[in-house]
Amino acid sequence: MKALIITADNFEDSELLVPYYRLKEEGIEVDIASPKKTRIKGKHGYEVEANKTLKEVNSDDYDILILPGGRAPETIRREKEALEIAKHFFNKNKLVAAICHGHQTLITADLLQGRHATCYKSVAQEMKDAGAIYEDKEVVVDGNLITSRQPSDLPAFLRETMNILKRYRNMNKP
Repeated sequence: MKALIITADNFEDSELLVPYYRLKEEGIEVDIASPKKTRIKGKHGYEVEANKTLKEVNSDDYDILILPGGRAPETIRREKEALEIAKHFFNKNKLVAAICHGHQTLITADLLQGRHATCYKSVAQEMKDAGAIYEDKEVVVDGNLITSRQPSDLPAFLRETMNILKRYRNMNKP
C-alpha cells in the first residue's frame, strides 16, 4: 500500500506531518510530491523533502491521496498535474483525504459537486459554490472522500482515514 501527499511551501505543518508519520507507522510507503523536487517549508518552519515532482507521479502506484492545508493549496491548485492526479483518484474511486484548505485542489478540479464534505471555515463558501454539501463537523466521510476542517480535527481525520485504509487492506488481501 502506498500514499501520496501533494503539497508545496507554506503547508500547514501538522496537517502534513501527523498523517505522514501515522501512515509510516502502519508500514505504508509515503511519497511527497510538489511542483519541484526539493525541500519545502511549512508555515511554522518544519521542512520535508518532496521526493517527487508532480510530473513524476504515476497515480496508478498509489492507494490514497492526502491533501494538507495551509497556504500550499493556493500553489497546488494552479498546477495542471495536481488536478489530473486528483481526477485520477476520483475516477478510480481511490481514497482522497483533504483537510483545511487542501480541498481547494478538489474545488479547482471540479470534483466536489454533490459530495458531502467539510473544510476550514474560510473555504466553506467556495466549497458550496463548487456544489459540495458542506457540513461543519470535525470529519465527514462520503464514499472515498474523507474531509476535515483544521489541525484540531486531526485525531478524527486520521481515525477515519486509518479505519477506511484497514478495510481497504482487508478487502484486497489474497
